[in-house]
Amino acid sequence: MIIPAQFDAKSIEDKWYDYWLKNNYFHSEPDHRTPYTIVIPPPNVTGVLHMGHMLNNTIQDVLIRRARLKGFNACWVPGTDHASIATEAKVVAKLKAQGINKNDLTRDEFLTHAWEWTDKYGGVILEQLKKLGASCDWERTKFTMDPDMSASVIKSFVDLYNKGLIYRGFRMVNWDPEAKTTLSDEEVIYEEQKGKLYFVKYKILSPALSKGEGAVTDSSPPLKALGEEYITIATTRPETIFGDTAICINPNDERFAHLKGKKAVVPICGRVIPIIEDEYVDIEFGTGCLKVTPAHDMNDMALGEKHNLEIVDIFNDDATLNSFGLHYQGKDRFIVREEIAKELETIGALAKTEIHLNKVGTSERTKAVIEPRLSDQWFLKMEDLVKPAIQSVLVDGDIKLHPARFNNTYAHWLNNIRDWNISRQLWWGQQIPAYFYGDAKEDFVVAENINDALVLAKEKTKNYGLSIADLTQDVDALDTWFSSWLWPMSVFGGIMDPESEDFKYYYPTNDLVTGPDILFFWVARMIIAGYEYTDKKPFTNVYLTGLVRDKQRRKMSKSLGNSPDPLDLIEKFGADGVRVGLLLSASAGNDIMFDEELCNQGKAFTNKIWNAFKLIKGWEVSDAIAQPESSKVAVEWYEAKFQQTLLEIEDNFEKYRISDALMAIYKLVWDDFCSWFLEIIKPGYQQPIDSLTFAKAIEMLENNLKLLHPFMPFLTEEIWQIIAERTTDQALIVSTWPEIKPFNAGLITDFDHTIEIISGIRTIRKDKNIAFKDAIELKVINNDKTSKYFDWVVIKLGNITTLEYVSDKVDGALSFRVKSNEYFIPITGNIDLEAEIAKLNTELVYTQGFLKSVQNKLTNEKFVAGAPEKVLANERQKEADSLAKIATIEQSLSGLK
Repeated sequence: MIIPAQFDAKSIEDKWYDYWLKNNYFHSEPDHRTPYTIVIPPPNVTGVLHMGHMLNNTIQDVLIRRARLKGFNACWVPGTDHASIATEAKVVAKLKAQGINKNDLTRDEFLTHAWEWTDKYGGVILEQLKKLGASCDWERTKFTMDPDMSASVIKSFVDLYNKGLIYRGFRMVNWDPEAKTTLSDEEVIYEEQKGKLYFVKYKILSPALSKGEGAVTDSSPPLKALGEEYITIATTRPETIFGDTAICINPNDERFAHLKGKKAVVPICGRVIPIIEDEYVDIEFGTGCLKVTPAHDMNDMALGEKHNLEIVDIFNDDATLNSFGLHYQGKDRFIVREEIAKELETIGALAKTEIHLNKVGTSERTKAVIEPRLSDQWFLKMEDLVKPAIQSVLVDGDIKLHPARFNNTYAHWLNNIRDWNISRQLWWGQQIPAYFYGDAKEDFVVAENINDALVLAKEKTKNYGLSIADLTQDVDALDTWFSSWLWPMSVFGGIMDPESEDFKYYYPTNDLVTGPDILFFWVARMIIAGYEYTDKKPFTNVYLTGLVRDKQRRKMSKSLGNSPDPLDLIEKFGADGVRVGLLLSASAGNDIMFDEELCNQGKAFTNKIWNAFKLIKGWEVSDAIAQPESSKVAVEWYEAKFQQTLLEIEDNFEKYRISDALMAIYKLVWDDFCSWFLEIIKPGYQQPIDSLTFAKAIEMLENNLKLLHPFMPFLTEEIWQIIAERTTDQALIVSTWPEIKPFNAGLITDFDHTIEIISGIRTIRKDKNIAFKDAIELKVINNDKTSKYFDWVVIKLGNITTLEYVSDKVDGALSFRVKSNEYFIPITGNIDLEAEIAKLNTELVYTQGFLKSVQNKLTNEKFVAGAPEKVLANERQKEADSLAKIATIEQSLSGLK
């Protein structure tokens, strides 16, 4: 077979991926083997591949391919998430562009559009993952809205409700006015923003005018008509004054003692509100008194309930003001903020404004500023559910986070957990299985379907005349995370059929690879669900990747235009090159400063391996030639080096240091195999290689390919299949991981010494312009009693005619040291002796001066006392290196004189 001069990734990637699919290598069924299972973090169904996906799925593919090579029954389950908020927003936008308003559609009509959108755009990302080489079990692909997956979610909801863990309550929730739905606390991101603190004056009513409360006049009376006394309150949200139903003072604040029992008037709207007392008020903040808006602040709501205050909701669902906003009705809250500040100033009710830093809650999905809102919602009690998840990770260590520093984050979240708001005001998603039969809040039943609900409703009401027509299902959908928290179980049918063969075989899964940003949203909740439904952990290890950032440390995003298209990178550098480039700098939990040069480095590595393969296959092989001694010892050394590196690789995988494992392989292949092993065994120009060495070279190459395959699947399969004709059961993807064997560590140490000798010879050749074709002699004073085992390697790679061990230094020779050993190369007539002596003297003077400067530092007590230990160690090393260099130069001068 003619091997192409250049490795062409494009020509082989589709070929081998199709071959793997055709032969069903990715598919898994339960059998006698030990399973190794990974479930993919399901990307949004309408999403496209980005750099984070590229990193995350490359790591998963490395783990699953290695497990396959190690003989496990490897199963990697792919799938997508219906992403209720994101997908519904896209569908609504599409409909709007077509002139269709969602509110004009029935639920079924809207869902028809949503499914059309999903069918058209859904799954694109999974097809893109194939370009990366992801060896998922595509036959097991799941979607969180598949009928069986939805049935699992509904069954879970009913089960938890029946256990008393799910309840419906009128609570203050986080409202996303852009998505028009509630969010859980964990979906709100708090960002520090610069805003203003507005100091608003509220007129105090005289006793004669304090008879009524809540009166709103047709037009707000001039402030001066209400008397001269007022109270000033600081607020960051002046637009919410339309919802004010009290002013609160601290009963211990003497400044406002005279206001106890009085009433005030809300500017502009003219509502008369009471002045109440509560120690909740912080005397030191702002002006020391508080406007109470129970409908729009969590703490104000608590005060409202305690003091039986009126609740006035001033916002529509899109955060525009409703009729309580008077002439601001229909306007956006932020526009109103500016306009109302001007009106307050005009009527003399704005004392001043100040610049103020404030933490503002924003939607994790839409980035909209969150509005606290009172609403009937469904909640899941978390206090008891969370306990096994805390015990498993933080106490028993049954589940390990990598890196372990994320244990602190995990602990903080779970120890401060609140009840989970699981309902969303959306249509795309699993509809809440609650069925209402009356007007009262408690007039509902929870069941998996309407027929079961009718039975329950009849029993509850004792009204056996009820029919399905009398039941109305809750219009809200469940939080998407309430679906995906079941993922490791539901993909194997574990919720609907806990005794299924697949579930009993594949669950618990082994490893989870995901980003730390969803450690709580998804990882912790899967752990909670796993223990609740199976009393087992859902996985054993969680590998938390870092974020992919650009060279300026900015998070990659479309808006910044700093995120390359992963498919373009694959086109340019090949999938293997991109995978290696990403993973070489992707240590667990640490962000990657991405640069295309990383992918170029990966591509260069593929070329290095390809060229090494071509070199080997290009040699003529002879059975008639005896194995040279240099080749024999090279084979023994490389086998030992391979085993040493294999142990290092296994240790790195055990500790989930994937990038370190790749770096160990990279150095083994690039440095040890390509730069040393092949150089030693390479036959002379136009000379054949002996068959024994050639066979060992192929064996070593194949072992290297096995180590490389999880990281570089396409290149390695291509070379593997060219080396020899293979049957389908001999493909590299299903071959066997190299076996750990005993090795002679002394060979590795001795060879490291040999490398230094060869480097010394090459340095002299380079400095003195002695061509490699010109053979030289080498004489050695073996002060260290170093092994002579690799002398044949020194002779070959140094082109040495004679290697002689002597007891005295050699006159008229160039020399160098390796540790205590002294090496001499007798000079030839081509060297200008006087010029060489002058050069060495110059170098000696410079090195002695450098040594003096270093020793001056080390004898300076102030420097030694104040310098960090690392700096001192560095200076001491400089001193030792300089002393050794001076000794070598002096020895060389001695030999030349």
